[in-house]
Amino acid sequence: MGLYCAWRWFVHASVRARWIAAAVLIALLASAIPAPAQAQTWQPRMWFFQGGWAEQHTRTWTVGVLWPWRSSWLWAGGAWSGYWEAALGRWSTDGTDGRDRAWVTQFGVTPVFRYQKDRSPWFFEAGVGVTFIAPIYRNPRKRFSTTFNFNEQLAVGRHFGGQGEHQLSLRVQHVSNGGIRHPNPGEDFIQLRYTRAF
Repeated sequence: MGLYCAWRWFVHASVRARWIAAAVLIALLASAIPAPAQAQTWQPRMWFFQGGWAEQHTRTWTVGVLWPWRSSWLWAGGAWSGYWEAALGRWSTDGTDGRDRAWVTQFGVTPVFRYQKDRSPWFFEAGVGVTFIAPIYRNPRKRFSTTFNFNEQLAVGRHFGGQGEHQLSLRVQHVSNGGIRHPNPGEDFIQLRYTRAF
């Protein structure tokens, strides 16, 4: 319920409230990640592939890498941890101006919090980041007005494998510019992600 309320707040919050929330989140993350002791600290530890869909026959395919945080916290009967995510994706949607399909490329960086009950293979995630989409996304019913957008996501997933090296998660993602410029219809995706440790 708490994650759902947070999701609804981010979807409907003002631009100023989103910027304040993002600044607080970045400050928390910066304090949680220790300074790197070795160069290998910046090597990603996991990779992922995900596919998803939205309205207007919109499809998305994304690949990315994850940098888990070294710090974690015990609270509310479980462990809180997280990771930095860098993602590169392609969106395909119904075309305009006589084209059958329109394609855009998306690159995003998102800090993600994870909650996991003690000894449970199940986890919950929430993250807010930034994403760049080029060219500007549009289809017959929607038109973005900026290449810079916010990426907000919620997920539920499960570890599996002998060492828990595989993860499968179902994700809800909202992408919009937060009211920086109009029109700002946003796009909502349902996505399935597979993650594996390197």
